[in-house]
Amino acid sequence: MRRLKILLLSAMFGSTLATNLMGQDWPNLKAFEADNAAIGPPKEGENRVVFMGNSITIGWLEARPDFFKGKPYINRGISGQTTPQMLVRFRQDVLDLSPKVVVLLAGTNDIAGNTGPSSLKMIMDNIRSMAELAKTNGIKVVLCSVLPVYDYPWKPGLEPAEKIIRLNKMIKEYALANDCQYLDYFSALVDDRNGLPKKYAEDGVHPNGEGYRVMEPLVTEAITTALE
Repeated sequence: MRRLKILLLSAMFGSTLATNLMGQDWPNLKAFEADNAAIGPPKEGENRVVFMGNSITIGWLEARPDFFKGKPYINRGISGQTTPQMLVRFRQDVLDLSPKVVVLLAGTNDIAGNTGPSSLKMIMDNIRSMAELAKTNGIKVVLCSVLPVYDYPWKPGLEPAEKIIRLNKMIKEYALANDCQYLDYFSALVDDRNGLPKKYAEDGVHPNGEGYRVMEPLVTEAITTALE
């Protein structure tokens, strides 16, 4: 009986240890670790820009790769990520790359509950913290509005549209009060349901080529203004 208890305790400990080990890279620091090391510091006169975000950011490389070619743009989007995960990896994937500008697009996965329930204040606090870290290190900040969403295909029924509008208001107010550029993707993409139409995103969340085509001149202008 005693031996059985020991075996059960060992199994439980082993399972807990395995779970903890799996959870150690919760922010996915490994994703860009090697790439960051290979990039090195900016060249003289380089106006380096880091795009920090989730699947909407990394998906840009697949849908419209030419937008990044020949430019000092570094894409650091990770699919599914929420603002607390981005905040943990912000030093490695943004600050340590010494960009002139960071373009931060974040918050939709928090509203979807990808890493658990989040209030709008919690989301905004994380965005504020990333902006403050960047500014403290001499990096100009472009804060992007969350793109419109009528419903999340993987989490239907959350009714995110109104929450996104409220969060964008918070982001804009913070940006205007704290010397950040506010980039309004929402107004350029939204439909009459306060969602993202199929012409810009087949699933109503992730932009297709046409969606990114609308976004590109907006972000280019925001980066230019930030650098000025």
